[in-house]
Amino acid sequence: MAEYLVTGVAGFIASRVAEMLLEEGHRVFGVDNMNDAYDVRVKEFRLKCLKELNGFTFTKMDISDREAVESIGSSAGNLDAVINLAARAGVRASVENPWLYVDTNITGTLNLLELCRKLNVTKFILASTSSVYGNDPPPAKEEVFSRSPLQPYAASKMGAEAMCYAYHHLYDFDVTIFRYFTVYGPAGRPDMAMFRFIKWIVESETVHLTGDGNQKRGFTYVDDIARGTIQGLKPIGYQIMNLGGHEVVSMNEVIHMIEQYVGKKAQIKHRPFPKADMLVNWADVTRAKEILGWEPQFTLEKGVPETIDWYLENRDWASQLEFTI
Repeated sequence: MAEYLVTGVAGFIASRVAEMLLEEGHRVFGVDNMNDAYDVRVKEFRLKCLKELNGFTFTKMDISDREAVESIGSSAGNLDAVINLAARAGVRASVENPWLYVDTNITGTLNLLELCRKLNVTKFILASTSSVYGNDPPPAKEEVFSRSPLQPYAASKMGAEAMCYAYHHLYDFDVTIFRYFTVYGPAGRPDMAMFRFIKWIVESETVHLTGDGNQKRGFTYVDDIARGTIQGLKPIGYQIMNLGGHEVVSMNEVIHMIEQYVGKKAQIKHRPFPKADMLVNWADVTRAKEILGWEPQFTLEKGVPETIDWYLENRDWASQLEFTI
């Protein structure tokens, strides 16, 4: 049995990572500041599910708070690894308030790396993002990442990656950095396209689609992402790996899949395509397969119905989740 610190534990990916670790019999010390970057009710739902599992401890905490992070050493026990999945995410929101992104994604990562140094924890996992590739032509390869971030979100994650390398170099930390691509699944983020499309179509509301809908994303089901993240706990030195993005479809194709399963036609309203967004985004995941033996197990044909079914089962409150258009 091992003990892990999982940050951002009420988040979409982190909550599933924590759940899988607990199911394997490990202990998880979870922290999250429960911020309102998106409707907090879905975070409360995920956290409630985790609190029902043995071996889980939760502390409300902001990783950008240096003193709070330093206090973890007296309450978390003997940590085997830190899995930093806390982040201010969201491409467009980072343009409006870039300071929040620097605080969490860079300062927060530094605080956790310092915690590891003081506690002698030498395994560190960082959640990064496919946004660091900017408008580089796909498929995105780890060794060819953009030097021209398109928004503060990507820039802050590039800074966090660089900080991790510095601590690997100085203190021989074993660091695994995952650049996640478009993740979807049950209890997903309501500010992401998959959740929005499902809600709008099920509830017969207008689907607000940016651009012509031909922009493409590589989608991966959350269980595959969480499993790959856990596989990254093994000692591998310093590695940056793409995780996800193996099934590339357009937004129009995603909407069509939901229409077919739900049995309703989408009422689409087109909106201008944001300057901060990418037209095409998908990954070369060869490195994750070679180093971790990671293989996605969920196809869109399986994962999309699972996601819709979750929404229908929780429709009484999930339909009330709020998000900006």
